[in-house]
Amino acid sequence: MNDKYWIAFSSIEQIDSRFIKRLYDYFGDIEKAFNCNLKELENIDGLMVKKAQNFIKLRDKVDIDKVFANVESKGINFLTLEDENYPAMLKNIENPPAVLYYKGKLFECNLNKTLAIVGSRKASSRCRDNLRNIISELRNTDICIVSGLASGIDTVAHTAAIENNLKTIGVIASGFDYVYPTQNKTLYENIENGYGAVVTEYYPDFEPIKFRFPQRNRIVSGLSYGTLVAEASLKSGALITANLTLEQGRELMCIPGEISNPNTQGIYKLLKNGAAMVTESNDILEALNWEIKKENPTQLTLPTLTPDEEKIYNNIQVEEKGVDELINLTGLDFDNLLMNLTTMELKGIIKQTGGDRYRIV
Repeated sequence: MNDKYWIAFSSIEQIDSRFIKRLYDYFGDIEKAFNCNLKELENIDGLMVKKAQNFIKLRDKVDIDKVFANVESKGINFLTLEDENYPAMLKNIENPPAVLYYKGKLFECNLNKTLAIVGSRKASSRCRDNLRNIISELRNTDICIVSGLASGIDTVAHTAAIENNLKTIGVIASGFDYVYPTQNKTLYENIENGYGAVVTEYYPDFEPIKFRFPQRNRIVSGLSYGTLVAEASLKSGALITANLTLEQGRELMCIPGEISNPNTQGIYKLLKNGAAMVTESNDILEALNWEIKKENPTQLTLPTLTPDEEKIYNNIQVEEKGVDELINLTGLDFDNLLMNLTTMELKGIIKQTGGDRYRIV
């Protein structure tokens, strides 16, 4: 049974998928690769002797049956590079995970229509709302949203996917013994229990250490036909994923934002370098050359507005406004304005953004 040797390799924290694949390609058999001796390793061109010695030392400490049983006992599924069901898009990247662990219903996701969404952990409320709107336009389709289950844009992407009856895949930067960030525990569970799958290349007890997050990003983009960047500063994980997307020969797309926002500097750099601009879902479909069929298409219509509500709506359609500004622009008195603002909030037309400022939902 070869699977346990893949898992045994994966359980050694000090080696990575690149090393495992190198040995597998050389020996042509994962069991032979795992059980090789130092002399055999020394025959591999370019493999440093120190690295080979270190592997042998670590390998000899692995209880193969124990590490395999640990994965099975936790109900974790897995795919190896030998598996014919291993996602084709991911297998084609330069450094695919040797083992892909997963929970949930990975094969209920349409792996032929995967869209990665990445962005800032501290995204602006405007960016979050723009992303929700774009995802809502894909409602009830077979598109699968891929992201990193981090806070910020990742959380918005997964949550909006679930709310709009889309499958979603969360790629985590640790083993399944950890939930990071902890506030996403319910989101993890929702994805695992019917809305898609959570995947990782890491053995269950590997912690979410800092360097694993950028490593994780190659899987987010690697699983996907294209990547949509929602918000990114010039030094951000989202920009790392954007560059990986280009290296992997996939389509790169960006949602434009306020030019004064530091988190859009990376966006405009990418747009200037040729990334596709996305302001609505059709831009994604056009960039990826996708045709979609909606199972239960629904059309959102604006509730009927009173004349006073229409005045308010027209004045905040372009950008948010404060109460004092709206009094001057609409001619409504303070009490009447507040009454209409409250009614419009209840109707789901507008939203208070902080203080006394309002904008269109």
